[in-house]
Amino acid sequence: MEALFSKEYQWLWTLALGLALFLPARQLIWALSVRRAESKHGPTDDEVRRRLKNRASVTAALASFVFAVLYMAQLFQDP
Repeated sequence: MEALFSKEYQWLWTLALGLALFLPARQLIWALSVRRAESKHGPTDDEVRRRLKNRASVTAALASFVFAVLYMAQLFQDP
């Protein structure tokens, strides 16, 4: 079990952390962007919400992956 926490599995843990962060980050980014769009332009329709969700997915994927890479690089850094 201790072998799973070695530097050899850094990319596995990076992927796991990135996936764990993706869904909550996407939901947060999407909710904030819908609120912003509604405050600027009034009620939004389903097409606008779908487009905003697609944009939130890309942003959340990039942000989650970058954070996971940086965090795991710091965590598995040689002392």
